[in-house]
Amino acid sequence: MLHDAILYNKLPGNKVECIACARRCRIPAGSHGFCFVRQNDNGRLKLATYGMVNAMQVDPIEKKPFNHFHPGTYVFGIGTSSCNWGCQFCQNHNISKEREITGEGMPPESVVKLAIRKKAQGIAFTYNEPAIFIEYALDIARLAHKNGLYTVFVTNGYLTKGAVLEMKGFIDAAVINFKGSGEEKFSNKFEAVQSCDPIFEAAREMRKSGIHIEFTDLIIPRVGESPEACDALTKRLHDELGPDVSIQFTAFHPDYKMLDYPETPYETLKRHYDIAKGNGLRYVYIGNIAGNPYESTYCPGCSGLVIERMGLYLTKWHLDKTNRCRSCGYLIPIIGTRAGRIRYREIESLY
Repeated sequence: MLHDAILYNKLPGNKVECIACARRCRIPAGSHGFCFVRQNDNGRLKLATYGMVNAMQVDPIEKKPFNHFHPGTYVFGIGTSSCNWGCQFCQNHNISKEREITGEGMPPESVVKLAIRKKAQGIAFTYNEPAIFIEYALDIARLAHKNGLYTVFVTNGYLTKGAVLEMKGFIDAAVINFKGSGEEKFSNKFEAVQSCDPIFEAAREMRKSGIHIEFTDLIIPRVGESPEACDALTKRLHDELGPDVSIQFTAFHPDYKMLDYPETPYETLKRHYDIAKGNGLRYVYIGNIAGNPYESTYCPGCSGLVIERMGLYLTKWHLDKTNRCRSCGYLIPIIGTRAGRIRYREIESLY
């Protein structure tokens, strides 16, 4: 069932310009944008995946991955069909490359009720790019807030200012996923996007709108592991968003059309970690490799361990009730307090 979209401009000749993402697709009547699910129905933009959930699961918030937003809580993640990027390495390609409208019918009320029944503390819009189903996400988010749940976007960040302004007050946090450190050659060839500038524009707008932001950077051997690109990215993050912004370097695992590429060695991730720290970022992490010392949070004031992680789980918490280091009193910029006690709960798949 087609649902009215909110983020578009009318153009002459029954065309529309979709402004949900930075592609700004100009769509003739009877056609669709790059994502396939935002469609021009006789001069009106419609969302074809409203209420159609293709993936859902309860996970620790650290899996999204957030390190500074309500640590230790559980989040109910949902996704729909398709995407606004063309990544050749997508780990969710079974839904992100879908060109048919499939999934389980779930109106916003059902999503929120299920999240509460599964004892999640929040709802994540994830698995595929939430910008392309933003109308559905916002309707869920409004109900989630009324029921005491937080809401987060797991996004490539390729959003317009208009999309971010619609998110204001309804989406509490976003983790923005870079790939290959945003290197232009890599983005053009392996992601089908021209520039990462819109991501920074969206991040700045999120910051102005009170949305908590964190970053990841997927490091892909041979084609997306440039130290120079990492240096440029982390300097820009520091200069535009400040030293307290969190970034996690994550390991690539072969998938979709890039099965012949190797997994990312730990040594490569550590090199990127060192570059980011050298550029003044205070909260740098290495993800996807359980047991490494850089999945934990360290105090910039005394270098002491303040949040110890083991994979997706928190095992030690060395912060007081105001999120200050118990050793030196340094304030760690974390949203939420002491939810992160030791926890070993089975991850729940809802299928």
